[in-house]
Amino acid sequence: MKWKQYTIETTTIAEDYISMALAELGIDGVQIEDNIPLSKEDQADMFIDFLPELPPDDGTSRVSFFIEEDGSDHTKLLVQVKEALEELRAIVEIGSGRITASETEDLDWINNWKKYFTSFCIDDILIKPTWEEQKEEDQDKILIEIDPGISFGTGKHETTQLCIRQLQKYIRIAKETAEKNQTAGPRVLDVGCGSGILSIVALKLGAVSVVGTDLDADCLTSTHDNMEVNHLAPELGTFYLGNLIEDEALQEKVGTEEYDIVVANILADVIIPMAPVIPARLKRGGYFITSGIIDFKEEEVREAIARTGMEIAEINRQGEWVNITARRI
Repeated sequence: MKWKQYTIETTTIAEDYISMALAELGIDGVQIEDNIPLSKEDQADMFIDFLPELPPDDGTSRVSFFIEEDGSDHTKLLVQVKEALEELRAIVEIGSGRITASETEDLDWINNWKKYFTSFCIDDILIKPTWEEQKEEDQDKILIEIDPGISFGTGKHETTQLCIRQLQKYIRIAKETAEKNQTAGPRVLDVGCGSGILSIVALKLGAVSVVGTDLDADCLTSTHDNMEVNHLAPELGTFYLGNLIEDEALQEKVGTEEYDIVVANILADVIIPMAPVIPARLKRGGYFITSGIIDFKEEEVREAIARTGMEIAEINRQGEWVNITARRI
């Protein structure tokens, strides 16, 4: 499907006025381009660890709207848009108000990225997209099949790989301890489960059960779908929607001193406020495995974890990303 894109050259202070004027004409949904830096509140809400480099904010803005290209004449609507812009001049500086037109195509963004996700190995673990066949030479590997859908987590990112390697190590340690003490095997809490990849890895490595949380309902859908794809029984995983940092009811559901391992592949600015609620989730001697930490945030995260009374067990790096693993004493 093709769309006609109309872009209004305007000012940042007029963006909201123009958006409302377009909505009154029946044009829902606009695209706004400007160089206004994100506030700290916006940055936190979007879980952005570092901001993109933008040119200096010069007060200009581009407000675009889209109309399906079906051969219709858009002249009448454009006249109405121009009239609305002229009316706005009386109350706000709108800049030139010039309108330019271009064509854009409605691409299948959700599926086009799949060409970049192919099978790969992390030690003896094969992570394979659901749409690929498993190669003969990989038959002896631990198979994880993933279709992230619209959630985060193919396993290719450095932060996910750091967490997977730590899960390999500490689930093995927890299993050995459980066998020695003749107790149940390790339980894992996956905070910010995304596509469910770390929960699935934990189960495939020998965890007896997992609990996961995420802020996005789509992620829980992806997790359940990927559990099924990997032939894991639903009762092995329980997944909750919510914010573990602030939601006391969720903390109660997740439980106290229930887990041998808590894993969180989230950004540093989320890990820091989350750290105080983690020790209560862990059994004594349990491990907190975390990544998603850009290198220049390493010290802040390390200090936040240390303040909870947990001891730092190890720190690993891959590229510009950092893993910190801590132990509840």
